[in-house]
Amino acid sequence: MDALLWKANAATYNMITFDAKPDGQTDSTRPFLQAWAAACGSAQEATISVTRGRYLLGNAVFRGLCKNKIEFQISGTLVAPADYRALGNTGYWILFIQVNRVTVVGGSLDAKGAGFWACRSSGSNCPVGTRSITFNWANDIVVSGLTSINSQLSHLVINSCNNVRVRNVRLIAPDQSPNTDGIHVQGSTGVTITGSSIKTGDDCISIGPEPVDEHIICGPGHGPSNAVRIGSLGKDLNEAGVQNVTLTNSVFSGSDNGLRIKSWARPSNGFVTNVLYQNIVMKNVENPIIIDQNCPNNQGCPAKVPFNFSIYFPSFSSILE
Repeated sequence: MDALLWKANAATYNMITFDAKPDGQTDSTRPFLQAWAAACGSAQEATISVTRGRYLLGNAVFRGLCKNKIEFQISGTLVAPADYRALGNTGYWILFIQVNRVTVVGGSLDAKGAGFWACRSSGSNCPVGTRSITFNWANDIVVSGLTSINSQLSHLVINSCNNVRVRNVRLIAPDQSPNTDGIHVQGSTGVTITGSSIKTGDDCISIGPEPVDEHIICGPGHGPSNAVRIGSLGKDLNEAGVQNVTLTNSVFSGSDNGLRIKSWARPSNGFVTNVLYQNIVMKNVENPIIIDQNCPNNQGCPAKVPFNFSIYFPSFSSILE
């Protein structure tokens, strides 16, 4: 359907009409869930409009299956509770689960992760931490123009999804923030990432095990750990692999590692195959390309063993500054 025609025919749900307060202090979780329920049940394509301001949001689950296409138009900022313990041990802040044809456009997420990072650094009894925005078992998803800052853990997680387009996003966390991956992709097909800037304390993009068929275009990116990491893989004997990954036209600056493939030093039938890295520029990257095996805490790794790789580097340059 033509985009303008879809806009004309869409039912619009303004968060203010659901009594959400854009003051950054009043809990707007219930109004957001009420707006989602209305949009999800709409026979028309639906738009949820989040106008300017700061909206305090706790754990929020947006669940399908919905009757029609839904677009979240965010002009304001969604803010997590100042006390990181308020999000508990759920592992998520904003979760979309079993949804189809959902678009998230614009706006900002502020997960206020500093308190959680401090807790982790102190060795205190901390919650598991949350990922800012997660899509589980979702199809035909678009995330466009979103800015995410200060995520406790990963900014964006794509898990067991099909046909996901991520474009023009900005993901930002301080250099020393632990485990703040930009985008984590696992068990998904048809994932495309374009025109995005990722500056985090850990991996810019991490790709986990299970069957993956991805076309990824990412850049520019930055992160003190890994720019793009595949793995860890091979932890178990019977484990699916990663295949069909394309990374092109990207610039990575100041990371410990650039392109990394990481596996456990255990026997496994896992694999990495048909990976293409092309037109990659790295600036001040300690290890531009690294393929390694690890045995964290010596957990049952008898010896380093062969792992199956199929990787191509037709165009690559490294610049030390």
